Amino acid sequence: MADRAEGFEWTLLAIVLAALAASGISPHDRLTWWMEVAPVLIALPLIMATHRRFPLTRLVLALIAVHALILILGGTYTYARVPLGFWLQDVFDFARNPYDRIGHFAQGFVPAMVARELLLRLQVLRRPRWLFFLVCCICLAISATYELIEWLAAVLMGGEAEDFLGTQGDPWDTQSDMALALLGAALAQALLGRWHDRWLARLR
Repeated sequence: MADRAEGFEWTLLAIVLAALAASGISPHDRLTWWMEVAPVLIALPLIMATHRRFPLTRLVLALIAVHALILILGGTYTYARVPLGFWLQDVFDFARNPYDRIGHFAQGFVPAMVARELLLRLQVLRRPRWLFFLVCCICLAISATYELIEWLAAVLMGGEAEDFLGTQGDPWDTQSDMALALLGAALAQALLGRWHDRWLARLR
């Protein structure tokens, strides 16, 4: 069983590293690429360094890998130019490329499960009834922090940060991004909470 688990984890790592390497060959904008994939470059070494003493569930690892691929794809083309987004725009007659909306939804969905796992395993809460609310607060705080980083990039870089911001002319882009992250956090817990509990029981 342990060998199968390690095989699964190595497969996820290989997929993410291959995507990261391929995306770094010739991204649309090199600086934007670095900024977009920075969370991946931070998370991967951290997960690998703590894997032996604090292994995450396979469910959470798979979600992190999917989130990493979303970030890598966005970094490759910049969020406003991702081909998948243009396809969705044509199919659903959206006014703009919606790929950044997918990214911000994932920014709530995936961290919600990571936060849920950490809070439960570290026994941070005495009353589990606060778990749903606290996880949503954490994800909203992460989203707000990211928006502050985007604001800082805009102040320091001016027009060079346009690809990183990806607002596409939407004056409510910041609010929409945070709302989607909050929605993702709530849905992740509602849809995956019980499944996650079973994975946690196996880990124990």
